Amino acid sequence: MNKLKICLTPALLPLFRLSGCVVVVVDVLRATSSFVVGLDEGRLTKILPLMDLETCLSKRQLGYLVAAERDGAVVEGFDFGNSPFSYQQAHLAGRDLAVTTTNGTKTIHLSASADEIVVGCLLNLSAVVAYLAGRGKDVVVACAGWKDHFNLEDTLCAGALVWHLQQSGGFEFANDECLVASMVYGQAIREGLFNFVKKSAHFARLAAFGIEADIRFCMQENYSAVVPVYRDGFLVKA
Repeated sequence: MNKLKICLTPALLPLFRLSGCVVVVVDVLRATSSFVVGLDEGRLTKILPLMDLETCLSKRQLGYLVAAERDGAVVEGFDFGNSPFSYQQAHLAGRDLAVTTTNGTKTIHLSASADEIVVGCLLNLSAVVAYLAGRGKDVVVACAGWKDHFNLEDTLCAGALVWHLQQSGGFEFANDECLVASMVYGQAIREGLFNFVKKSAHFARLAAFGIEADIRFCMQENYSAVVPVYRDGFLVKA
C-alpha cells in the first residue's frame, strides 16, 4: 500500500523524506493553475520555474517569454504575472516561458530530492490522480502556502488529491494532515469551492487587485487533462 502525506507549507519540507516519492506541488491561487493552462490552452513548449527575479528576466535574452509575480501582483518589466487568463493567449504557442512566483516556483525547487515532481491544482485534479495511481510510489503533496505559512486553498486542493487517491485504492493516509485536509475538502464541497475559499486570507489579498475572476476560474475541478512534470529543470506535459 502506497503512503500519502501532505506538507502544509514549504517551511516544513525539510522534515519530509522525499527520496522514493512523487511530490505534487500545489499552488492553486495561482501558479500551478496557470502552469496547467499554459501547457494546455496556451500550448507552451516548456516552462522554466525560477527562484529569483534577476535570473528570470535574464532569460528574455535567450528568447524566453518572462513572467513574474510577487505578493499577488505582476512585476514591472515582465511580460505578465501568474493570471491563468494570461496563459491562454495565442502568442504563447510554441514558446518557452521562464517564470518566478512568490510561493509556487520556490516549492518546486525545495522538492528537488523527490523521485519525481508534478504540478497539481483543482483544474487537473482527476488527471493528477490517474497519473499518480499509475506510478506505484508514495506521494507527498507539497502545499506552496503563503510565504512559508499555511493557507486554506492549497490545503483544500491537497485534501481533494489525497481523498480521491485513497478512494481509488492502493493508497493510505500516512499523516494527520491528510485527514484534516480531506475534511477541509469535504466542507468546501458542501459549501461550494468558490464560496468556501472566499473565507481565506489570500482571497482578500487577491480580491484587492480586482481579480476575482481568476479565483473563480482556479476553483474549477477537472478543467484540464494536462499533468505538468518537472524534468531536467523544466515543466513539460507528462
